[in-house]
Amino acid sequence: MQSSHLKQIVYGLGCFALFACSGKITVDKNIKDFPSIFPDYKEVTIPANIAPLHFKLTDSCDCTEAYAYFEVDSKSVKVKASKKQMAIHPSDWKKIAEAAKGKAVEVKVIVKKGQQWIAYKPFHLFVSQDPIDPYIAYRLIEPGYETWNEMGIYQRCIETYQQTPVMTNKMTGNNCMNCHSFCMQSPDKMLFHMRKDYSGTYLIDGDHIEKLNTKTTKTISPLVYPSWHPSGNFVAFSVNSTKQMFHTTDRNRTEVFDYKSDVVVYDVKKHEIFTSPLLFSKSAFETFPTFSPDGKTLYYCSADSVKIPDDYEKVKYSLCAVAFDPLSRQFGTKVDTLYNARKMAKSVSFPRVSPDGRFLIFTLSNYGNFSIWHREADLYRLDLSNNNITALNALNSNESESYHSWSSNSRWLIFSSRRIDGLYTRPFIAHIDEQGKASKPFLLPQDDVDYYTLLMKSFNIPEFVKGEIKMNASRISQKARSDKGIDVQFR
Repeated sequence: MQSSHLKQIVYGLGCFALFACSGKITVDKNIKDFPSIFPDYKEVTIPANIAPLHFKLTDSCDCTEAYAYFEVDSKSVKVKASKKQMAIHPSDWKKIAEAAKGKAVEVKVIVKKGQQWIAYKPFHLFVSQDPIDPYIAYRLIEPGYETWNEMGIYQRCIETYQQTPVMTNKMTGNNCMNCHSFCMQSPDKMLFHMRKDYSGTYLIDGDHIEKLNTKTTKTISPLVYPSWHPSGNFVAFSVNSTKQMFHTTDRNRTEVFDYKSDVVVYDVKKHEIFTSPLLFSKSAFETFPTFSPDGKTLYYCSADSVKIPDDYEKVKYSLCAVAFDPLSRQFGTKVDTLYNARKMAKSVSFPRVSPDGRFLIFTLSNYGNFSIWHREADLYRLDLSNNNITALNALNSNESESYHSWSSNSRWLIFSSRRIDGLYTRPFIAHIDEQGKASKPFLLPQDDVDYYTLLMKSFNIPEFVKGEIKMNASRISQKARSDKGIDVQFR
């Protein structure tokens, strides 16, 4: 009988001894299926410097006791479930993750059902040798965008679970704040907008804060969607006349569209806006600019202007590119169309280039430019060496995948997805190898696995940051309340 049990352990769990608090566990039954867990961390690729991946057994597991074994080489850590949650200690996790660089952690789950101990098929956590930027920044907001009574921009150390506010609207009269952006993932060079009370664009450079009044007589709005030039001397922006529409029967609950939009570039040193007729025309909607890592190309989205809101479903944005010379502040005379929406009958939004200049990832949906609420929205990859476009099927789901950003080493992508419940956007991370292949994404780990269930807010605009943002929120609040701001000029 003992020999039979040992064979079962070898088949289902490998050659190792199982011990619980009461002593050795004899496995009575092996299951050839993975355990059902949340978050789904089975067979994902992770960085070694990520916080511990806590998970729980789903309600389908009616067990009375459970354990998880984390193993790599000769190292093994046993974790007992508490309320079905498996929470490995940070020090144990760090040792296991470091030992598994370039290899895999094998996770073996056993549960007690009645009087039987049951072993599930082990799953793996593949640990990449590529590190990940230690911080991310995001906005927490109610998912409908109808109101902004309570919101904030937060930073999270992804090596731990620590989340701290960069700025919340409790300090500025409960106004709206959005579009945080960083120059080359630097925590010391960033900007964001405030709307309504204390409106302006707030540019932070080290210890210096500038409040900018960016609406001019020549532009249709204040500055909106940003992208830093790698030099830090320029920021490309869209200017948009945006409206919202809320559906009662459409599968996409919310629609946001532009009546008008253009693209401009802001000169940080001269406090000036400049543009080109190719980016600033009445015959087209231009939006979502983004600079290439070498600063010599500006990518953006462009659609034929149509009557809004009557023809909003006919709005299809192409992915375009134009040359840019930062020394002369001049644009090229020719626009390259990299994805032609007229031919493909789809619409591009959120183009983002990898810092190594190899790939551009964008969101593709049926129409429009605000893909966050489009359930059909998926992520696509453009290989800039040959202009081949590929769907990133490993990242996509039946719900919306939308905003995304690259890590500074081009090996990780963070993106927002509604795949868990179709309502809230949560941050998912995936490894992207040198050939542009994406691994299975994993949900940003939290100390309490129920965190995402209990938090009634969406994660908006997740951005990698290379370090902690040090700017004090009270200084930003003081600047907002006391400074009239610098008037930006259109040249």
